[in-house]
Amino acid sequence: MHGITSSTALWYASRATGVVSLVLLSAVMIIGILVNRQGRLPGLPRFAVLGLHRNLSLLAVTFVALHVITAVADSFVSISLAAAVIPFVSAYEPLWLGLGAVSLDLMAAVIVTSLLRRYIGRRTWRAVHWLAYASWPAAVAHSIGSSKDLQNGPLLGLAVACILGVVGALAWRLARARAEVPRARRVPDLMASQRIPEGHAAGQAPQDRLVRAGRR
Repeated sequence: MHGITSSTALWYASRATGVVSLVLLSAVMIIGILVNRQGRLPGLPRFAVLGLHRNLSLLAVTFVALHVITAVADSFVSISLAAAVIPFVSAYEPLWLGLGAVSLDLMAAVIVTSLLRRYIGRRTWRAVHWLAYASWPAAVAHSIGSSKDLQNGPLLGLAVACILGVVGALAWRLARARAEVPRARRVPDLMASQRIPEGHAAGQAPQDRLVRAGRR
């Protein structure tokens, strides 16, 4: 390729939007893993974290849609719209494009259930929302397997950085979870750290204990 022409514009657009989608999806994954139970990140308030996560997610979905549209419209290879949605039916690179379709379908399920969250309940929404974590490895495998640009050179380094970022965030989250005090032990540990006497913990005043000791 000696530059972008009218016949190669869609090819370049498909590759570029695919790379940007991979970076954005990885960023969304990292934030989702690092966020604690209160929806916060170290040093950021809850509203800022939610806004950042939501905006990155919307931006990632936009680039994924552009990636699919340009890939289908590109005449260099024959990829039907059905192959972009239905896994493993493409005649061209069926495995790697099938993984891309799996990732796309999982993201679509998360988006639809998020829009219907008030009608389906939090438990169902949360169960489907976990699918977002399965969509990321499928997207990574699709990106590296279907694009030779990501199999060597600087773009391979970028893909490896995305993978290491997500793996590092997961390792940090697991380490924090292991270090956290179990909920059943939080009150006893807090009482021990504050050196609260047993009588206080049971609601017994010090005077009551002295009176009882005098009666003995």
